[in-house]
Amino acid sequence: MAESITETKLTPVYPLTEGIRQKTLRKIIRQALATALNNPAELPDWLPEPLLAKFEYPKLADALSSVHAPDEGIDVAALHEGKLPALKRLAFEELLAHYLSLQQTKQINATWSAPQFRTVNPLAQHFLTVLPFQLTQAQKRVIAEIESDCTTTKPMMRLVQGDVGSGKTVVAAYAALLALSNGYQVAVMAPTELLAEQHFKNFNNWLAEVQTQILFLTGQLKGQPRQQVLQALADGSAGIVIGTHALFQDNVIFRNLGLIIIDEQHRFGVHQRMALRSKGQKQNFRPHQLVMTATPIPRTLAMLQYADLDLSIIDELPPGRKPVVTSVLPSERRQEVIDRIAGWVGQRKQAYWVCTLIEESPQLQCEAAEQTAENLRLALPDIRIGLIHGRLKNSEKDQVMQAFKQHKLDLLVATTVIEVGVDVANASLMIIENPERLGLSQLHQLRGRVGRGQADSYACYCTNRPCPTRPNTAWASYATAMTVLKSLKRICNSGGQGR
Repeated sequence: MAESITETKLTPVYPLTEGIRQKTLRKIIRQALATALNNPAELPDWLPEPLLAKFEYPKLADALSSVHAPDEGIDVAALHEGKLPALKRLAFEELLAHYLSLQQTKQINATWSAPQFRTVNPLAQHFLTVLPFQLTQAQKRVIAEIESDCTTTKPMMRLVQGDVGSGKTVVAAYAALLALSNGYQVAVMAPTELLAEQHFKNFNNWLAEVQTQILFLTGQLKGQPRQQVLQALADGSAGIVIGTHALFQDNVIFRNLGLIIIDEQHRFGVHQRMALRSKGQKQNFRPHQLVMTATPIPRTLAMLQYADLDLSIIDELPPGRKPVVTSVLPSERRQEVIDRIAGWVGQRKQAYWVCTLIEESPQLQCEAAEQTAENLRLALPDIRIGLIHGRLKNSEKDQVMQAFKQHKLDLLVATTVIEVGVDVANASLMIIENPERLGLSQLHQLRGRVGRGQADSYACYCTNRPCPTRPNTAWASYATAMTVLKSLKRICNSGGQGR
């Protein structure tokens, strides 16, 4: 007796997450599909009939049925390759909805106005002449793009992307000077106190001749000093404030905020960036916004696709900068690395040793760094070794970093707290333990702490995992992302299509 066929549809296999079984998910989707198909009014088909006929697309109900419960006679190869008309129709509808939502966003953004800066002024020109270094052509090009944005009444939304050390901060300082010279306040937000302090020092050095207060605001600032900063921002006597997440707290009020600069923008959430921007919104007025990043990670690419961002790329390093040679070694060769540090320090050079852990606990991370520092002191008794991690007080971190900058320390053992805001030209060697525990963004930022001087620089990844045959695969991914960014820039500049 022949077996009876009880199923005429192929069985779907869905990607799962922890706690959900395939059987359960199939049941839920089957019930949802039945509900939708039995109530046509609840499942409107927004694509017009002529369009469906032109591209030979099925109706929405048929497309959903073909995807979730395909007939056994369906072309399986076409289904897997995405060539099934049902899949094409659903993809088309999603792209169309995405395009229309972008157009709607642009129309809404067009209703906002922004301060119109005068870009020809002696103060800005004087700033460029007194800098202790010459700007690269890439920096000059990006400055011109920022000036062009700020001369219009449309709020600037520009992303400046540049490799670590390419000079994004001085470009931001010039933009801040434009706002100041036109009577507006500037807020500069960084993800860590260490980076914010670095910007605070740089801005004070570069804008020393500008008659304005440059203030520093973080969550660590308490009591009367904090109240003084808040008062200076509210009454307008402070022109620039540099800080961390503390800048968008409720009690921070600006008198006339005209420009927002966000460094390492991928470290902030969308609502955090919007909270800071709201500090300068009045009726239909909105401040200009400049965001910067050194890591073209997928989230940054998505921002270009989904947000109304213009793109500037600093694709040129300052003269004298050399590429960092990157290598991967198995942890079994860790002793070789330790032995080589003695020779490195003997050449009057400095080095970093970065520790990571799988656990997210800051306490466990710093304990690992402390143990590593102790082990290295035993192995290298003649080398001056310092330690820095996130649980140290700010004064302690400053003391260690100053000692390292002044070459009172030869080797700095650290957690990823040095990821941004650390600039020591003589430190040209970095060892990163267990790099597989970090993302590409963090690895790229850490690697950027070396290669800041004239000497050849090296980054060594010491891993417990099998070494890849091509140790620079991660950086090939970075190069690919850079290519995508440049392509997006060309699209954005070709009449605005594709934005």
